[in-house]
This record gives sequence, C-alpha cells and structure tokens, in this order.
Amino acid sequence: MVEWTVEKQPVEYAYAVQEMERRVEGIRAGTAEEAVWLLEHPPLYTAGTSAKEEDLLDPRFPVFKTGRGGEYTYHGPGQRVAYVMLDLRRRGPDVRGYVCSLEDWIIRALARFGVTGERREGRVGIWVDLAGYGGRAGQEAKIAAVGVRIRRWVTYHGVSININPDLSHFGGIVPCGIAEHGVTSLAALGVDCSIEDFDRALQEVWGEQARLCAPAGCE
Repeated sequence: MVEWTVEKQPVEYAYAVQEMERRVEGIRAGTAEEAVWLLEHPPLYTAGTSAKEEDLLDPRFPVFKTGRGGEYTYHGPGQRVAYVMLDLRRRGPDVRGYVCSLEDWIIRALARFGVTGERREGRVGIWVDLAGYGGRAGQEAKIAAVGVRIRRWVTYHGVSININPDLSHFGGIVPCGIAEHGVTSLAALGVDCSIEDFDRALQEVWGEQARLCAPAGCE
C-alpha cells in the first residue's frame, strides 16, 4: 500500500530530506509504508550529484547540495514536487525502468490537461513542443524535472512539475545543465490548472496504471 500525503504549506528543503531519509529507513526495515509526498518548497536551488559550479549563475535563493541524480534545478511556489518512496526490492530492481515509469506518470497526468509531454534522447525530464503554443518550429521547453536517489533499492526524491511558478526564478541557474532550451509551465502554456487539480490527476493516473512506478521500460 502506498501512503499519500499532501502538504498545504511550503516545506523547508532540509526538513523534507530529513523526513525522506527517515521514511526510507522505515521502508527498508518493514516498519513504514511506501509513500508519495506532494508538496511545495520556498524558493531555492538544489545541486544534484552532476551539478557544475559554472551552472549556478545567480544564487539569489538558498542553494542545497543534494544526493539525488542530475544537476541544478529550482523549486518554489507554484511547482508541484512529488517525492516518491518505493521499495524496488519487491517491485523489481530496475533503475532505468523506475525512472521511465516516473516520466510516464507525468506524461499521462499532463495529458489530462491537453498537454503533450515528451521524452528527449539524452535529456532527463519531460519536454513540450512550443510550436503549438505560439513558439517557433522546433522550439521546446522543459515542464517537469526528474531527479531520484536509490538507497539499498528504496527510492526517494522524485519529480517536479511546473504548474504556475515564477519562471524568472529559473534564471539563476542553467536548469539541468541545458542552456539551449528554456522552461515552461502549464500557466505559460495557457492551461488553467491549480495545484489541487494536478494533484488529483497524479493520483488518478497512478491508480489507473497497474504497473506505474514498477519496472516496465521505456516505450
């Protein structure tokens, strides 16, 4: 059984990491259920294990080094963060399959709002072709980031989806180390969607997909 928790107020990043680590140990020990934790953070930047110093352009917000994979990213109000803590020992020890299933989860949730999210070879996360939203042919932007950590086959960290954040806050970093493409949000695409609306989509899609967040590979 997966326990869902939805926070109504922003959660400090250091506290969130502490709580995830505590939950991960409980899952490993068999004393805690698997969990999905939906929240927002105050404005901040996080540096993943592959972050390059030169990609921090303007540290206007607190910067946290973190053990998740990936490079620099931004978290803040208007962005839904989903921390996913699952036991891959019983779901199947397949890291690539797990990441692909997280991406598929986001893609299916975005589709509920008429947005086509796509994978890109060599670029982790979910992307949107902006040609259908007033952009030029070939122009695309990132709408969701994926950054995970796995400790003894229990997952944590997870995904972040831009609902209606202040996109100018991404200007302090090179998001995920990719300078040639921008970032977008549901609001920037003209989609009227609240955080609560998107939470419902995430939970419904999760429940509809029997193999969601189990190793299934990328199609």
